[in-house]
Amino acid sequence: MNTVDMFHLKGKVALITGGGRGIGKQIAESLSDAECSIAICSRKLENCKQTAEELQEKGIQVKAYQCDITNEEKVDQTVESVLKDFGRIDILVNNSGTTWGEDVENMPLEAWEKVMNVNVTGTFLMSKAVGKQMIEQKAGKIINIASAAGLKAEPPEVLNAIGYSTSKAGVIHFTKDLARKWAKHKIYVNGIAPGFFPTKMTKVVLDRYEDQIKEQNPLQMLGNDNAIKGVALLLASEASDYITGQIISVDGGSTL
Repeated sequence: MNTVDMFHLKGKVALITGGGRGIGKQIAESLSDAECSIAICSRKLENCKQTAEELQEKGIQVKAYQCDITNEEKVDQTVESVLKDFGRIDILVNNSGTTWGEDVENMPLEAWEKVMNVNVTGTFLMSKAVGKQMIEQKAGKIINIASAAGLKAEPPEVLNAIGYSTSKAGVIHFTKDLARKWAKHKIYVNGIAPGFFPTKMTKVVLDRYEDQIKEQNPLQMLGNDNAIKGVALLLASEASDYITGQIISVDGGSTL
């Protein structure tokens, strides 16, 4: 097989949570470049609709859905709708996430629970719902978006969000464990651990500490709009058919 052909996704369908903006949107752009059909969902439908309109200009099939990934009934309904509209789901990207910055001793319980529910429980619920269909078709690729914060402890002046970092560490182990459990079904489960990217979620931190973060990074840079696209395409395509249970850091070397 021609090496470039291994990255083609024509005839495949990807469901991307939080695909309306930021890293989720970048991944949607990447997979659509490989001719993959795209279903994107998030709690805010408007963001997804706008991204869907942009992707449709490439001539691919794309549709936006509203979904609260912490609600199992809503997750199941969304997955059923995607299967009805597209006929299958070959790739799942669990990207939706949230954070809450606060000193540990002052963090409200509801803040901790919100972060855990979105980042960990949401990843579980969506994987469970899509995984049932992938088990039936005996094939699938799941990509979980973790974080460099789940691999190392940042100083509080850079990242003071213990719920977020703990949740992303949970996503990392969930990825490895699920890969072990579902390998027999030919379902590949891998993760991406981004470092600092300019997104809505990181804006407050970067406004204060961007120079310091860059100085501590071996490549002395932040992620850009293209930095994650190649890795996402690798893990979604046949090119990664001997890779499962792995976490790829896209962080400029910050976790070295």
